[in-house]
Amino acid sequence: QVQLVESGGGLVQTGGSLRLSCATSGRTLSSYSMAWFRQAPGKEREFVGAIIRSGSSTDYADAVKGRFTISRDNAKNTMYLQMNSLKPEDTAVYYCALRPGVWSRSPGVYSSWGQGTQVTVSS
Repeated sequence: QVQLVESGGGLVQTGGSLRLSCATSGRTLSSYSMAWFRQAPGKEREFVGAIIRSGSSTDYADAVKGRFTISRDNAKNTMYLQMNSLKPEDTAVYYCALRPGVWSRSPGVYSSWGQGTQVTVSS
């Protein structure tokens, strides 16, 4: 059973930066596509970005494109989300997820999830 643990969330001012990490155990990370999702209070979980198994290609939601960067270190079994130029509307609980095969923007197809880490951006 794979386990995912997010870390790195916190409180930051508008325009600031945070780097989230998603550490995995129980599986070889290189076998899985991985993604970040977020969920704000009262809203549905939404896609943030994804990265293919090799790490050579990524996909981002329009809302974060150009500000967020996903990377992964398969040797360390860890995925990262570098968030720059943060806005109050980025405030949410951020989750990492993984699935075998091709990435997807749909949260329903991901088989494993972390517990989430809170990101709060103050105005």
